[in-house]
Amino acid sequence: MSVKIAFATSDRRVVNQHFGAAEAFAIYEVDECSAHLVEVAEFIETAMDGHEGKLAAKIELLLDCAAVYCNAAGASAIQQLLAKGIQPMRVDEGSAIEVLLSGLQKNLVSDTPVWLAKHLKKQSDTSRFADDEAWQE
Repeated sequence: MSVKIAFATSDRRVVNQHFGAAEAFAIYEVDECSAHLVEVAEFIETAMDGHEGKLAAKIELLLDCAAVYCNAAGASAIQQLLAKGIQPMRVDEGSAIEVLLSGLQKNLVSDTPVWLAKHLKKQSDTSRFADDEAWQE
């Protein structure tokens, strides 16, 4: 089973952006054995000005993601992300994406955090339901 994880980054190497003002998100597909970049979404530079309208496009982009790693996120952004089932993850500026991906791969094998276990269960339930719909007697 795989998950999509987003990273707020300007250089695709380290997490170095605040969620609300992120210039780009690198989105990876991660499973127990591999991690590969599936998308990079770039935004025009936005100031952290308290206008929440700019969050909608970013959250919409991340709907398939289990989590988004960033340096910080405002309370409203955190609330909106959680409401959509996306776990905001705060990490220190300059945290290497490669190291974070490696840790996630280990978490998929053992010591799965609660947020990831919930996402995997939801993903499993959704795919099983879709399979049941196609099956008829």
